[in-house]
Amino acid sequence: MIAGVIIKKLDKFSDERGWLAEIYRQDEAKYQPVMGYVSVTKPGIVRGPHEHQLQSDFFVFVGPGSFTLYLWDNRQGSETFGQKEAFEAGENNPVGVLVPPGVVHGYKCISEIPAYSINLPDKLYKGEGKTEDVDEIRWEKDANSSFKIV
Repeated sequence: MIAGVIIKKLDKFSDERGWLAEIYRQDEAKYQPVMGYVSVTKPGIVRGPHEHQLQSDFFVFVGPGSFTLYLWDNRQGSETFGQKEAFEAGENNPVGVLVPPGVVHGYKCISEIPAYSINLPDKLYKGEGKTEDVDEIRWEKDANSSFKIV
């Protein structure tokens, strides 16, 4: 596994009303989210790959729908520099994934239905009052990038 990436298997506790999954506990990961959002990705659509220089992302994939999640360690000096990981995340494999700065990430909806994801990043998008530059390196815009989602 890529150094610094945390993958937490999410257990769904079900009863006659539905299910509940605990996604984040401060006593399990010393991480402080500052905002949250949900996104829906249509079948076959790719988001990313991109990376952040300062921001960590905490993604939650529980369904409906599923993704293939791609991660690449792009941090010079990391013991796992250059390593790539890809795995299913979502309805069939509910997980929370902490992605630190410098780890390129992206995902593709592989289900026949739209797939949902939640992100709880530790930096505000565009900073306080949305007045700062976005902390992203958009590899999907670079035709020569080695970070490809298929």
